[in-house]
Amino acid sequence: MVPTMTPAKISDSNGSGTGTNGGPDAKGASVVVNAIAVLRTFTADEPLLGVTEIANRVGMHKSSVSRILATFEQENLVERDPETKRFRLGLGLIAVAGPLLAEMEERRVAYPVLRQLTEQTGETSALMLWNGDEAICVEQIASHHQIKHTTPLGARYRDAMSASVQVFLSTLPAERVRELLRSGTITFPGLDDAGLAAYEARLQDVARRGWAGNYGESSMDEVGVAAPVRDHRGDVVAAVLIPAPRFRVSKEQFEGLGEACMAAAAKVTTRLGGRAAS
Repeated sequence: MVPTMTPAKISDSNGSGTGTNGGPDAKGASVVVNAIAVLRTFTADEPLLGVTEIANRVGMHKSSVSRILATFEQENLVERDPETKRFRLGLGLIAVAGPLLAEMEERRVAYPVLRQLTEQTGETSALMLWNGDEAICVEQIASHHQIKHTTPLGARYRDAMSASVQVFLSTLPAERVRELLRSGTITFPGLDDAGLAAYEARLQDVARRGWAGNYGESSMDEVGVAAPVRDHRGDVVAAVLIPAPRFRVSKEQFEGLGEACMAAAAKVTTRLGGRAAS
């Protein structure tokens, strides 16, 4: 379920008349923030949304959302489904994001390793980045199986049990992890002290073992394993992910996927000039 997003309130402490007093700079910034909020309501799980749905999620009036969508439609950033009249993200966004993806070193370096990993395991492989509060897919090689799980480019994950999210959270201080969980930024059902302590212990195991697993815990039909990619400073900058249908992966095979994922992440780390954790 997509959380409700409230447009940011623009404040100005310098008293210049360009902040919340209605100056042009504040109004212009507010329009940009609202427009970004509208774009972020679209997800891989819910690619088609109506004006009312978007307005409810961003806390804006429908007329304001309609104006933003009309502008986006002119620029091909969104497009309208001819049957339902609902909106989806448009191909114009690829032109916007293309230069960033082309220059993203982790993505370029990981691509051949992901191809080898998919050939080796027969399952989809993906590269995930962390933006501070969610894991985002920036590259994937889909499985050749007819039945498979994929991670579309741009897909965002905020489930605490997601393997890639576990990898990134395992690198954060415990206080930051608890903040993300308690605020609901990262979804987690066990917010009592015992549940939080158990999850922190799980993250410590991830850090020691070198890969994270999700055996049907966030979706009963899917399993996932992920392992960290490090740069030359030793910092975790990405994660290699393997999602797969649960019916095809036994518990024994699950361990094998984890090991293969960790080995692939180590290769990407080496290609980035880093050293895989021993």
